[in-house]
Amino acid sequence: MQNLAGILDVFAFAPLLAIFLGVTVGIVFGSIPGLTATMAVALCLPMTFGMDPVTALSLLVGLYIGGISGGLIAAILINIPGTPSSIATTFDGFPMAQRGEAGRALGIAILYSFLGTLVGCVVLFFLAPPLARIAVTFGSFEYFAISLFALTLVAGLASGNLLKGLASACVGLLVAMIGMAPVDAYNRFTGGFHALDSGLSLLPVLLGLFAVAEVLKYAENPTSPEEGHAMPKVKLGGFFGVDARQFREYLPNFLRSSAIGIGVGLLPGIGAAASNMLAYLAARSASKQPDTFGKGNPQGIVATESANNAGIGSAMVPLIALGIPGDSVTALLLGGFLIHGIQPGPLMFAMNGDLVYSVFTAMALAAVVMLVVEYFGIRLFIRILSVPKNYLLAVVLLMCVVGAYATNNRMFDVWTLVAFGALGHVMNRFDYPLPPLILGFILGPVIEENLRSALMSSRGAILPFFERPVTAFFLVAILLYVLGTLFLGLRATRRRKMAEIRA
Repeated sequence: MQNLAGILDVFAFAPLLAIFLGVTVGIVFGSIPGLTATMAVALCLPMTFGMDPVTALSLLVGLYIGGISGGLIAAILINIPGTPSSIATTFDGFPMAQRGEAGRALGIAILYSFLGTLVGCVVLFFLAPPLARIAVTFGSFEYFAISLFALTLVAGLASGNLLKGLASACVGLLVAMIGMAPVDAYNRFTGGFHALDSGLSLLPVLLGLFAVAEVLKYAENPTSPEEGHAMPKVKLGGFFGVDARQFREYLPNFLRSSAIGIGVGLLPGIGAAASNMLAYLAARSASKQPDTFGKGNPQGIVATESANNAGIGSAMVPLIALGIPGDSVTALLLGGFLIHGIQPGPLMFAMNGDLVYSVFTAMALAAVVMLVVEYFGIRLFIRILSVPKNYLLAVVLLMCVVGAYATNNRMFDVWTLVAFGALGHVMNRFDYPLPPLILGFILGPVIEENLRSALMSSRGAILPFFERPVTAFFLVAILLYVLGTLFLGLRATRRRKMAEIRA
């Protein structure tokens, strides 16, 4: 009866209105480069003080789901991820938009965002306690090995050139080391600038590498001002751009990507930015036509949007069951719980069971609202393509500057934006992939902190890393992957030279 009461509480007028407004505002924040789901929740959190707990959490959950999904709009239409969770959506979404399939790309992304969110909600609803117990058994050894494996995999597959990918990942790790060390708080690579004491913020770095670099690329080779006035036709082709045959074809990819999103979401501190790239790379590896990825293959969109949205529900598992936030957004949601005198953790199911099921229900309803709002907004979103690109990118650049400044209310973040925009432009010119750099920056603190913690607990010994089954598995997988990639690369080079000699 307590569970049923919690579910029915969400169907009152105030929570339903809060879910609709939260999802809509979240989509707007997610779709504008520089504004993220984290920022949406942070800005709206003070508004919940006067609300009852169900209405307040319904609003925050709606902002979370809308903000994560909204990033696909800018990623597909202007090749700039609205949120870190949509980085890999640009790889195939934008090429589809360029060849006149923007409507279909948006439809596929929206559909699989919705389905991924539902899968995450099912996991949260039925499997929160057992999955939380599994996640809590992982220690610093496991987190280090898993994070390093994820970084190595992305570095090797992001560009097809392992050396360039690893170089890019190393740059990301070095950038992540700027500021205070995670264990002893010793300042590194600051050069005496106190603005660097706390390190570099993710948002200016992300926007610089993707948004500002895109603006610089266009400025280097501008097209005519009239470009973009032609209004493309919106063709979905089937249900959300997917017919029955394609849905069956995409199903294995969807299930695999959702599983990756759920697994990564369970691990605190890694987040959707890693899961969407891992799912993309897994889809590319499993495909019979891997060369079509990055050129407008819908399977790439299916993978990324399924993974990042499935991770929403699983990221809530450690928050609700253990009181441990899985990412920056759930950290703010933890604040929302505490504001209303609710302490997430093992006792929450016993003491606030009705509220737990209210949150579950609000997430499922928010997914439905997200599907409806984004579907009926496709024709509005597609109008972005009719705006001349010189005007559009000027607005994007302005929003990036505003978003970077708003991160910490300081000009230093704006200069960070400019610096990484220049770095991204140079890397694009020399074909160095950007995703490994971003993932290295995101996972750098996780890798370093867990490596140092593991070495401290093992008193500097290496053997304990191979005595733990999960850690040993991933470390061996890293070694085999690097050696296998180098071997295949050398064999391909030898065959190419032999073919040239014969010719």
